[in-house]
Amino acid sequence: MPGRGKHTDFRQIPRCFADNPTMPDSPTTTPDPTVTVPRLRFVLVRTSHPGNIGAAARAIRTMGLTRLHLVAPHRYPHADATAMAAGADDVLAGVVITPTLQDAVADCTLVLGCTARQRAVPLQELAPRDAAARALDAAALGEVALVFGNERTGLENDELMCCHAAVHIPSAPDFPSLNLAQAVQVLAYEVRMALLQGAARTPEQGGREALATNAELEHFFGHLAQMLDDIDFHKGRSPVTIMKRLRRLFVRNELEQREVRILRGIFDDAQRMARLAKERAPK
Repeated sequence: MPGRGKHTDFRQIPRCFADNPTMPDSPTTTPDPTVTVPRLRFVLVRTSHPGNIGAAARAIRTMGLTRLHLVAPHRYPHADATAMAAGADDVLAGVVITPTLQDAVADCTLVLGCTARQRAVPLQELAPRDAAARALDAAALGEVALVFGNERTGLENDELMCCHAAVHIPSAPDFPSLNLAQAVQVLAYEVRMALLQGAARTPEQGGREALATNAELEHFFGHLAQMLDDIDFHKGRSPVTIMKRLRRLFVRNELEQREVRILRGIFDDAQRMARLAKERAPK
């Protein structure tokens, strides 16, 4: 999560500060059953410096996590990424690269965006500890993404539109700048601590079905926008403002796949009635 100031130059991190001499150069291959979160991924969006990709890979690997997705990285693969990963080669080997954030989180039922600034997109704001607990709960039922923006600009408004909630690290107000890998480390640490402390619980589904994925929600919102146009709902009001508020309403309520199908069926009927009304209107 970049701040407003200059980002840390990964090339200037002292060796004695970056490495723990008591740890082996390469991560142990012994599995750690306490930190297995197979449905949790870290997503870096438009990363400028390849060294930050490697440092982020190292950050999550030290916490026992391994899934890293990259959205349109400026330079990757790159020797600096490998060097800064410091042995987290399994994370780099498993990197998934996509052209857009929507592609990276299409199958996710929960997307949390790490941001340092208040944006025009209204989102629930979570502290890192609360975000980790919510992510683990959601990962018991579906895919979850923790998303981090570009080092200089952070997540843009259209990228935050893909998120269900925002995560804010409460850094010092007079110096809020965090390096990207530092922000990743904070979230990865909170995820690990939640697991080790047993904060994650298995949600009682109580007959609840699978949540709608991000891709399904985007199709739903597209259908909703078209339906509102077809029934002439806006009548001079701003469609953009209305859709922002409706997105917030539906995202907050975590729609199930069946609920999305029911609502889209209602939209279909509303569109059909609108077409019939137009056909019957006097010419």
